Amino acid sequence: MLNTQQTNFELEDATRNREGPASEADKWKAVLARDETQDGTFVFGVRSTGIYCKPSCPARHPHIEQVVFFPGPGEAEQSGFRACKRCRPREQGSSQRTELVQRICEFVERHLDEKLTLASLSREAGLSPFHFQRTFKRVLGITPRQYIEARRLEKVRRFLRRGETVTDALYGAGFTSRGRLYEKSPGQLGVNPGTFRRGGEGLSIHYTIIDSPVGRLLLGATGTGICAVCIGASDEAVEAALKEDYYAADLCRNDRQMKKWAEEFAKYFDGREFPADLPIDVKATAFQWRVWKQIQAIPYGETSTYSEIAETLGKPRAVRAVANACASNHVAILIPCHRVVGKKGDLRGYRWGVKRKQTLLSLEGHH
Repeated sequence: MLNTQQTNFELEDATRNREGPASEADKWKAVLARDETQDGTFVFGVRSTGIYCKPSCPARHPHIEQVVFFPGPGEAEQSGFRACKRCRPREQGSSQRTELVQRICEFVERHLDEKLTLASLSREAGLSPFHFQRTFKRVLGITPRQYIEARRLEKVRRFLRRGETVTDALYGAGFTSRGRLYEKSPGQLGVNPGTFRRGGEGLSIHYTIIDSPVGRLLLGATGTGICAVCIGASDEAVEAALKEDYYAADLCRNDRQMKKWAEEFAKYFDGREFPADLPIDVKATAFQWRVWKQIQAIPYGETSTYSEIAETLGKPRAVRAVANACASNHVAILIPCHRVVGKKGDLRGYRWGVKRKQTLLSLEGHH
């Protein structure tokens, strides 16, 4: 399921006043990509015309030799350049396209319990259905329908956590029938909605806790495969992490039954990669699985970047979504999100702490 955090991250990434590209090469790449998320971070002047533009200007690209970059319109005009009448670089801040999508997302939030169609949303946006869908997907990376269903599923989650019945939850979130909700579960909701409402009641998860170079390591598994890998400073900490989502599940520590899993992790810490057929039992969206498969393909001892993974998936603008997929990984190390770093090699965030991420990378590099 596309969760609230993912969509909010993507909107923030598109609208936040961020620092611009660090080098002129990066700025030129932004110009070639007509990257409107960089509008407001810099402008570029064209010597042959005496005009300056913002990165997303739709005009034909000049030769790089004719281009000079400025921090903003003021600096460009002080150097004798005049504003482009086509892209209007003085109209900075959030792009009109991003503001439009943000406004429609707010409209969706207010009308989730009503019938929302592409036709009705495009009328609200003042665009044709085709143009609206293309605009929405370009900004958020998902279609309006996917966004609506993600928000409704998240609303169902909130209702179920409050103890409401499945029927009340699904109609309160805007689903027209029980069948529409069950089409989205268990793969997207995580488990059967009725089971989810009861905090995993009826599920059986066996686990063991072992020592490791990064602290205490909890391995949890269903009858199908590993479903949780939690890292912490104590047994209490990792057990609390496991219970966070499955507070009513049958959680049973069983060191003997989990011995084979513990042995695989011991081999990993001795420098051996996990077997390719090691079973994993976690629920995720199709996009998250695509990200995780790419992460599993990163060779032992090597790293990749969030942007490289996004580009490999054919979604170069989905860097935030890739980062969110990493944050949603419930089986640390097994799906090695610690091998994903920032563009400049910085470690960025890691659910179990950046120091542990560094330790894992150092361990793999040493072996």
